[in-house]
Amino acid sequence: MSFFDEDDEPASTKTRRQPRSQPRPRRGSLAAGGSGSGRGTDQQTLLIRRMLGVLGVVLVVLVLGLVVKSCNSSRHKTALQDYNRQVNNIGAASAQTGTEFFRAMDQAANQSPEDLQGAISSFKVNADQELKQAEKLSVPDEMKAAQQSFLILLQMRRDALGAIAADIRTALGDAGDAADKAIGHIAGQNNALNASDVLDVQRVVPFIKDALTKGEVGNQTVQSSQVLHEISWISPEYVAQKLGQQLNAGGSQQRNQPTGPGLHGTGLNGTSYGDTTLSPGTTNRLTYVSGQSFTVSFTNQGDNDEFNVKVTLKIARDTGSPITLTKTVQKVAKGEKATVTLPLNREPPLDTAVTVSVEVAGVPGEKKTDNNKSSYPSLFVRG
Repeated sequence: MSFFDEDDEPASTKTRRQPRSQPRPRRGSLAAGGSGSGRGTDQQTLLIRRMLGVLGVVLVVLVLGLVVKSCNSSRHKTALQDYNRQVNNIGAASAQTGTEFFRAMDQAANQSPEDLQGAISSFKVNADQELKQAEKLSVPDEMKAAQQSFLILLQMRRDALGAIAADIRTALGDAGDAADKAIGHIAGQNNALNASDVLDVQRVVPFIKDALTKGEVGNQTVQSSQVLHEISWISPEYVAQKLGQQLNAGGSQQRNQPTGPGLHGTGLNGTSYGDTTLSPGTTNRLTYVSGQSFTVSFTNQGDNDEFNVKVTLKIARDTGSPITLTKTVQKVAKGEKATVTLPLNREPPLDTAVTVSVEVAGVPGEKKTDNNKSSYPSLFVRG
């Protein structure tokens, strides 16, 4: 029976149905109801990561800010230090210029007016260069007050030296009112130099120190740049003394009056260089020795004491400025012989014909002056 035979087919010939595999559960899911809880955990992790990222960015910004601030602070401190250093250097140069100026003024009586004027003019050029250097400085805001005062004091020094250079020839080479006026001007300009020192001590130095302190800059030296170390230089009498001059007190009217009745006048006795007595009638061969002096002798031939008698000696050749030596004798009693020593402070023309001329200035009331002067043809040779 084919119907039953079909039913009795072996089971092995029938197609077996494979069971469907179950999907693997997600990582982190719970055994029961795990799908919603896993999504919440992912969002929380993402939020934490974002917060950590923001904090990291903030931290980086803070660190960069601190680095920038530190760099700016360091640059600012360096700028303050550099300004102080440059002011110290310029101030030191200015002080040196002042020292050289007053050294030259100390020796003014032994210099010619032309030479001293040239020296002081060179000091004025130095002072002008120092001012120009200061004007080019890079100035931090905290140093602006110091810079303003520093420029003013340098201008005062330059202008004072220029004014003194303009007056020095009159002060040394002339007599009477003109010399007195020039000497007074020089004393006034010395007072301006003193005022520049006051400005340095009272404003420039304190302002720089204050700026360094506020900028937290330590271990810095703030130098003063004073130029006037002897206050007597602001006195006309002291200046006149240093120039080998004598102020004539009481004004020109009294100054031009004789000191008393009777005869007034002086007479030149003679001139020598070292051991050689000069002769006006022949060429005098003189052996030049550095620092050796001329000696001029004259006598008060009048009936009265005489005051402020100026003696001038010049060494001149055909061309160029002469060497001029001067000295003032404060008092010569009647009948008294006076001797004046005039150091030759520079080398004269050698192996060249020159004329040494000497003059004793006339005194008030003197009528005969031709015996007050003499000229000596000379030739200097090296010793």
